Amino acid sequence: VRKIEINSKDEIGEMAKAINDNIVKTQSLMEEDQLLIDDVKSVANLVKEGKLKQQIQKTTSNESLKELKEIFNEMLTALSKDVCHDLVEIRDALQEFQKLNFSHRIDNPTGKASEGLNSLANVINEMLVDNQQSGMELQKSSDELLSNVDSLSITSSETAVSLEQTSAALKDTTDNIVGSNKSIIEMSEYINMLSLSTNEGQELSKQTNIAMDEINEEVESINKAISLINQIAFQTNILSLNAAVEAATAGEQGKGFAVVAGEVRNLAARSTEVADEIKTLVENATVKANSGKVIADKMIAGYAKLNENVSKTLDHIKIIADISKEQKSKIEQISDAVISIDSQTQENASLASKSR
Repeated sequence: VRKIEINSKDEIGEMAKAINDNIVKTQSLMEEDQLLIDDVKSVANLVKEGKLKQQIQKTTSNESLKELKEIFNEMLTALSKDVCHDLVEIRDALQEFQKLNFSHRIDNPTGKASEGLNSLANVINEMLVDNQQSGMELQKSSDELLSNVDSLSITSSETAVSLEQTSAALKDTTDNIVGSNKSIIEMSEYINMLSLSTNEGQELSKQTNIAMDEINEEVESINKAISLINQIAFQTNILSLNAAVEAATAGEQGKGFAVVAGEVRNLAARSTEVADEIKTLVENATVKANSGKVIADKMIAGYAKLNENVSKTLDHIKIIADISKEQKSKIEQISDAVISIDSQTQENASLASKSR
């Protein structure tokens, strides 16, 4: 804008002078404003480069621009205080952190953000150290766990083998108990048969004893008959003697009667001899019958004792059979438990093998 040339001092000249003064003043203000704007541009470019510790130095009489300058400077001061003086330091630190280099620090931090990054790096670094120690402990624990797993695998395998052997032994024991039960049942049957035979023998002994008593009674009857025969023979002998005396008295006429009397006497003597022999035989038979009765009594007592022992043996066999059945049941339960443990042990061994 060019000034107005003044050629007069009248009112127009005065007006022209006033206009020229305003032009000069306006030009001065515009120059101040431009200098301020240039300073703002310069500071803005430095801020773009991360330099926050900057201030707009130029000033102006333009109140609006002056207010803008103050606001801009306050913003830069706040950013410099809350962040840092140089954003490049924060950028470099973040780039190092991206590379997992948490040992990097911002030297002489000038803002809260830079101080916070240094604190964050310290925390992360401590956490990494703790994690490293935890990792080493975890590795040690893992090694111990692997060692324990190996031991568990070996132990489980050995246990599985032992359990299989135990299971086989239990099966053999169960089979033996089953066989023993069969033998006990057969023995019980034999004992029952023996008991029946014993009862029959005892009954026969009783019948024998009764028969011996009957024989003794018959022998008594025979003894009475023999006594009667002896009496008859004695009387016959006396009669024959009397007849012989009478025949001798009769003389020749009594000879025939004497012969008969002699024969009768001989018959009486023979009857006496036979009666004595029968008596001897009967006495012997009586002795043997009494002996047989004693033996029969002993047999009855023996059979009774045998029957009692057989009965007790049967009771014991029944008890043993019941115990064997109970043992068989318990062994089967143990065998089932061993099979279950064996299965679990094999599963543990498999898991231990997979965990290695």
